[in-house]
Amino acid sequence: MPVDDLLFLHPLLGADDSWSGYLVESAADATPEEKTLARLCQNPTVAEFDHRQPWLLPTQTGLDNKSQISNLVQVFVSANLATSKEHEENLRKGRHTLGLAIASGEKLPMTGTWDYLLLSASHARTLPPFTLLGQASRTIIVITDVHSHADYTWSQGNACSLSTAEFLLTRNSTGKRADMTRIKLLEMLALIAEDADTAAIEAIFRQEPKLSYSLLRLVNSAALAPRSPITSFAQAINLLGRRQLQRWLQLLVYADPDNGHRPNPLLQKAAARGRLLELLAPALTPAVRGDSPGDAAFMTGVFSLLDALLNMSMSEILQQLPLQEIVHQALAEHAGPLGQLLQAIDSAESRDLKTAARQLEALSISGETFLEAQLTALSWAAKIHPAP
Repeated sequence: MPVDDLLFLHPLLGADDSWSGYLVESAADATPEEKTLARLCQNPTVAEFDHRQPWLLPTQTGLDNKSQISNLVQVFVSANLATSKEHEENLRKGRHTLGLAIASGEKLPMTGTWDYLLLSASHARTLPPFTLLGQASRTIIVITDVHSHADYTWSQGNACSLSTAEFLLTRNSTGKRADMTRIKLLEMLALIAEDADTAAIEAIFRQEPKLSYSLLRLVNSAALAPRSPITSFAQAINLLGRRQLQRWLQLLVYADPDNGHRPNPLLQKAAARGRLLELLAPALTPAVRGDSPGDAAFMTGVFSLLDALLNMSMSEILQQLPLQEIVHQALAEHAGPLGQLLQAIDSAESRDLKTAARQLEALSISGETFLEAQLTALSWAAKIHPAP
């Protein structure tokens, strides 16, 4: 699989922590081939996303032809501007939306000359005071390489409209230990993993009423869109079935325990991971063994962020959950095909794209398969907005 055949899609966080756009990147040093970008732009699944949100793609000739992307931003790289001047001028004449990715240490352009400006968190934090504020008056600032919670907090307070989310993979050193609601939820997940009866699970909900409220908000979200509202735990079991309910219970651990309405970006990331691993599992070589590899893959993806959520080590969490062996090995050691796939997704979400490309190639996952799975997973996760 050639590296330039792979595209990586990264949700961008807005000011309210919700997904507010998408950054598209390639592991190749050069601009991806036109056919590779066309595979994305012309994919019908793109039409399922919020058309108001921007998609930032590496610039390429003919990118707008038959594109399903309504809000397309063509991104130039500052180091290549001299060789792409004619292309830039043609796009400006056509009034296309343009972005510029600035390399660390390079000067920022004149205010208002680009619609979007992309720069790393480390670069942004070295700029003189009010520089970004001036740029933001006429340009949308996108911060990348946000590897710490401190960098994300800084970007929110310094006129940055959009941000990549690498920091979500890390534990927050200033965060609190898991609250009792989440501890109770881990107990409930353990019961589900052991196929406990419904009465035992309902007992957990009676002890923690907030869990019931959060679950009902989650299962009534746009991602599930039931014909009539689900109003009780028993109704959720009857309508969803135990297998589907288990998936929503797995995601429930990421819901706001205080029942607030501010999005938790970890919820959508966990949902997207679970769905992505589930979709890619059938394509893995070697194959995933077991009776329900799709369920195991979904659980692996969702649970892979529990350490970041709960501020606990993964080994400590796994001691409390009686998981299938293939899920346990994948989470504990990145072992087995699911563990190797999880490692590739970790690399991709950390934006270590060349490493991710090598890992996906070793698993025999093609660029077309990976793109289709990403679009389907992100489209589904983007619709998860717990109802108020």
